[in-house]
Formats: sequence, C-alpha cells, structure tokens
Amino acid sequence: MTIADPFDAIADPNRRYLLEELRRAPKTVNELAVGLPISRPAVSQHLKALLDCNLVSVEANGTRRIYAINRPGFDRLNLWLDQFWA
Repeated sequence: MTIADPFDAIADPNRRYLLEELRRAPKTVNELAVGLPISRPAVSQHLKALLDCNLVSVEANGTRRIYAINRPGFDRLNLWLDQFWA
C-alpha cells in the first residue's frame, strides 16, 4: 500500500484518527493501536501510508519506533487549501 497523495491518505478514518493522536504527542505503534479496532500490523500499514506522503515522521529509540506529526509535510495540503481563501 503506497499512497503518495496526502489527500488520499487522510481520506481514511483510521489515518485521521492516527493523525489526531499524533497531534497530541508522539507515540509508538502499540500506543496508537490501543484506540483502534484494527490490528497492530494494520496500524503499521496505515502509518506507512502517512509516512509515504510525509504527514508523519518516525524516529528509532532503541527497539521502539516513535511516530510524530511532520509539520512540513502538511505544507502541500495548506498550499492547496489556501488558494480557496485568497
């Protein structure tokens, strides 16, 4: 599953949930999986889709991978949306 278009990525409600959770604080896959009715591997696949379009970043901390919002990745969305308000 590769989604390079951020609009396609955020069309999925599970991915929007992940973004909302990461907006509050960086988290691991296990922490994110707690609030979703899908498996941990499915959460990882959704995070990969968000990584592919640069909406999240990941940092290794020992054996853990910490996911966070990638604010510069939202610039593409903001530029497109801003044209409607100018």
